[in-house]
Amino acid sequence: MKVKIFDEEHESDLEKSINDFLKDNDIEVIDIKFSTSVSVFGEEQIFCFSAMIIYY
Repeated sequence: MKVKIFDEEHESDLEKSINDFLKDNDIEVIDIKFSTSVSVFGEEQIFCFSAMIIYY
């Protein structure tokens, strides 16, 4: 069993990264865990979209 971690600033970038990984690798996905977080830096909101794929 292996894991792959993805971390992006935009949802669409995370989708692309995951889809590219799945397309380029012949794997059996066991589970995908998804998480979002946000922080404030001054007046700017910083988002983090992450996912962990557990696979064989």
